[in-house]
Amino acid sequence: MNTSTSHAFVNQMVVYTLVMIFFSGSVGLGTVWMRHQISITANTNKVLDARIAELDRRIAETTTAVESERDPQTLLRRNTEWNLGLVAPRQEQVVHVPDDSALRLAAKRNRTLFGDGIIPVSVPVAVRR
Repeated sequence: MNTSTSHAFVNQMVVYTLVMIFFSGSVGLGTVWMRHQISITANTNKVLDARIAELDRRIAETTTAVESERDPQTLLRRNTEWNLGLVAPRQEQVVHVPDDSALRLAAKRNRTLFGDGIIPVSVPVAVRR
């Protein structure tokens, strides 16, 4: 009878050992999978950062090109090159806006966002007598 209890103890140890090996293997496999996912995410972020840098560079180039074309001398030269026949505006046609135009346009666009800017509307009504 002693032999059966020692076999039972050995069988329990084998089962526990197999469970521990399975558990350790699962933790190791989960760690490898997690590191792989981190690597994929890092590579995706690197590609997105490169795209953002490229777009910033393109925006800067386009802004530079637009600013160079807005120069009054360039506009006058283009007018004569393309025979547009445009004339410079008279002083009374020029209106200078004192505040920042970007903030003014943003305020105009967002004035009804929170419901505090009510836009009055006038509607003509015909009354029959």
